[in-house]
This record gives sequence, C-alpha cells and structure tokens, in this order.
Amino acid sequence: MATQSMRTSLAKIANLGLNQLLTHQDIKAPTVFTIDQDVLCLDSDLQVLNPVMFEQGQPILEQEVTNGWELVVLSQMTLAQLNELCTQAHLKLVYLNQINHRLGVSSYRFSVQTSDPQQSRINANTFAMANNLELAFIENAPSLAQPGLLVMDMDSTTIEIECIDEIAKLAGVGEEVAEVTERAMLGELDFAASLKQRVATLNGASESILADVASTLPLMPGLRPLLDLLKEHQWRIAVASGGFTYFTDYLQKELNLDATQANVLEITDGKLTGKVLGDITDAQVKAETLGRLANEFEIAAGQTVAMGDGANDLLMLAASNLGVAYKAKPVVLQQADCAINFSGLDCLAHWLK
Repeated sequence: MATQSMRTSLAKIANLGLNQLLTHQDIKAPTVFTIDQDVLCLDSDLQVLNPVMFEQGQPILEQEVTNGWELVVLSQMTLAQLNELCTQAHLKLVYLNQINHRLGVSSYRFSVQTSDPQQSRINANTFAMANNLELAFIENAPSLAQPGLLVMDMDSTTIEIECIDEIAKLAGVGEEVAEVTERAMLGELDFAASLKQRVATLNGASESILADVASTLPLMPGLRPLLDLLKEHQWRIAVASGGFTYFTDYLQKELNLDATQANVLEITDGKLTGKVLGDITDAQVKAETLGRLANEFEIAAGQTVAMGDGANDLLMLAASNLGVAYKAKPVVLQQADCAINFSGLDCLAHWLK
C-alpha cells in the first residue's frame, strides 16, 4: 500500500464528515489516525511513529495497541464531533483499523487508548445520546467474516410491539396489562410473576385475537436487511422471547429463523385459559438458550451476539460476547456492551468487525 500522509489544522476541516475527509483523501485502513484540539494527523505507513505524539514524547508503535478496544462511528459524524467525543470520553485515537461499507452506510473502526474503559464507555454513550449519534465502544467484537450466532428478543426488538399488550387491548384489559409490562421491562417486577399476572387477565379471550395480532406483526426497521447480510456470512439467527410461541412460530416461518424459544399459552376450546404451559422463558432461560444454541451450531464463544431492550434480556446480553441494547430501557443501556438508539436493526452490521 502506498504511503498516504496528512497533517492539517483541525479548525480548517472540523465541519467535514468522516466520509467527506477520508473519501476525498483516498485514505485506506489501517492508518495512523490522531486528532486533538489543534491537529489531525493521518499516516498510512504503520512503521512511522505518530508525529504528534512523538513530538510530545509519547511515540506509539502499532504493536503497542493490543488491548482490543475499538471505537466505531458512522460516516456522518463530523471531525469536530469525533474530537469532542474523544475529549469527553477520555479516549485517544491511535489507528483507523477498518472502513466498512455495509447496507448503504459506511463506518470507521479506530483503535483507542484509555485508562478507564468502563468510564469511557459510559461517557461515550452519554455523548451519543445527547447528539443523536450512533457509536459503539467495543472490546474484541465478533467478525462478520466468520460464522456467528445472533439471538434477539422479540417484543420491541425484532418487532415494534409488545404482543401481550396488543392481545390485552383486544381483550379489553389493555391499560391494566400495559402498566405491568412497562414495570417488568424496567426491572421493577419479577418477570415470571408479572407474566403470569398479565396472562391471567386474558382468561376467556378468543384464540382469534392471537391470529389478529400475528397477521399484522410490524417488523422492526432494518431487520430483513440485517438478517440477509448475516445469512450470507453463515450466521445463525434465533429469537428468545418472554412472549409466546404463537408469535415466535410465525416469525420463524416468515424470517427463516434457525431457532426460537418462548412461552406457550394454554388454549382450550378456542379460548385462552389465562395460564402458561410449562416453565416460563425468563431471563435465565434466555441466557441458557444462547449458550445451548452456540453449542448446537458449533459457534465460537467470541462470535455470539445478543440483542434486547428490557431487563429480562440482561442475562442473555451478558452471556454473549457482544450484548446490544436496542432502543432500550435505562437499566439495559447502563449494562449492555453497546447500543443502537436511533437507527434500525441493520446498524448492528457496523458493530461487527
């Protein structure tokens, strides 16, 4: 690769988006990439010491950056925003590792240095929310190029609704059930107990209500493009839900999912009995499902991803190599490895290497 070097005043180019700068300069990855309040420095000869840090008595060679932490941002981020992000999150950019063009969007992966990764992640997420930006601060992310496993929550993740709330509306107990659902999602109630409480209110409702809800399930934006991309790269896809098999079975057929896990509603003579059959699919079962499927499909532990939005997803997110909060409750945002807050599910493609 021919050496491409650039050192310029940040003030002159601060309002440029990363795509404008890097495309115009024909910058390739990997390359030295450092930024501060005054200077942007790029140098694609990785044997050359970083000039800015060298002048400050802090030479950094490629082999010194081995901690696995990366900052991933999308192309619309401006250089000014990138600089402010690094300041607020106490991150030092070292290399531009990878440029990905996936599903019509470009993203940039940077090796970074930080003395406190967890605090840097919190600060980066705060900056992202305040500025309506998507970004991820990730350690050793899974690779799209290798077979992997994605396990998603269903309600408010794979689909845009909470199925039990929609059933309850049609059964005439919508407000009562929706309030309990919200508290359970926030982690204020035991999930299994709250599910039984909500299902009990449906006693005597017609099974046809389930068919009405299933026939109009609104898929989350970006779901189909994401799944198509993952399947092209030999990824396995599953849904693990605290909802009901009536709907996960529908999604499995509609989306050609590899597996599903959910609760079974008891139905007698075309009526709901207000009971759930068998064990409840709760947070622990979701986490166990991820591990079981990884073993079944022979997926390396480092290639597992889980995505969800509620407290019932936390154990599953923790069990995966990359736990992603999707437009999630605060308790999930605080504990997930990374988040997608404003985009469709297809943004996940960029959090993968």
